[in-house]
Amino acid sequence: MNSEELSNIVVKGMEEKKAEDIVVMDLREVKGAISDFFIICSGNSDTQIESIAESVEHEVKTDSKESPWRKEGFTNREWILIDYVNVVAHIFNKAKRDHYAIEELWGDAKISRVSQNA
Repeated sequence: MNSEELSNIVVKGMEEKKAEDIVVMDLREVKGAISDFFIICSGNSDTQIESIAESVEHEVKTDSKESPWRKEGFTNREWILIDYVNVVAHIFNKAKRDHYAIEELWGDAKISRVSQNA
């Protein structure tokens, strides 16, 4: 499975738990990038943030049999990071997302927003 296919599965996991403001950052042409894709989303509560993260892991495991190389943030549930090496999922509470502004740090990336049905 390539990194683009994996990124689509991560998005699917986020959508399953109604993550907000999902952004896919394609870093493949960014010099010095540490990954192919960053997928970023927001949740409204620590419970939803954890639920989104668990959904991402479940979808990836079910569809690709892959496990994360590393994951962090499940204790405080303000910013959960799930690292599949070439694809990294970032699940934020809104205040932390605004504070760290990852989209701005990787300004050379191709950024696409996932449209969500209301």
